[in-house]
Amino acid sequence: MHPLLAAAQASVFHHLFVVDTSIIEKVARTVLVYAALILLLRFVGKRTLAQLNPFDLIVLLLLSNVVQNAVIGPDNSVLGGVIGALTLVGVNEIVVRASHRYPGFRAILAGRRARIVDGGRLDKGELRRSGIDEEELDQFAHVDDLETVQSMTLLPGGKIDVHLKSFAEPPTRDDIE
Repeated sequence: MHPLLAAAQASVFHHLFVVDTSIIEKVARTVLVYAALILLLRFVGKRTLAQLNPFDLIVLLLLSNVVQNAVIGPDNSVLGGVIGALTLVGVNEIVVRASHRYPGFRAILAGRRARIVDGGRLDKGELRRSGIDEEELDQFAHVDDLETVQSMTLLPGGKIDVHLKSFAEPPTRDDIE
């Protein structure tokens, strides 16, 4: 084999499979960035997680690019990327399982419910704390008129739970009979 070809093959092998950063450092970087992003997204608000507008989507896409080097470090090997990905998926699985097992941990990570409409009255303070304006609320809730709403709660995952006033709810089978 020609020496240049052998050197090229060795270089390709090195770039693909030789991890230039220690595995412990790669795992630690991934865990730290994961924790930082969890905290960041937790304090940004529920709206960003479930009701993405184009600006939120752009921020999330750019955020992934910004933290890329913090996760993988100076290593660009395929094996290094796989180690980072495995760590990320593994840590996420641990966090998800822990949040199911320990409700207090889940509350810390996900936050609390926000009652936006109670007794048919809009709580503008709660709406503001949730990072949603009235126009967005109309779009997210899929309700023609807030007058028909008895209660509306923004859940920790970003979904909106709506209960209509009794006169606005569709009739049941018993009502029809």
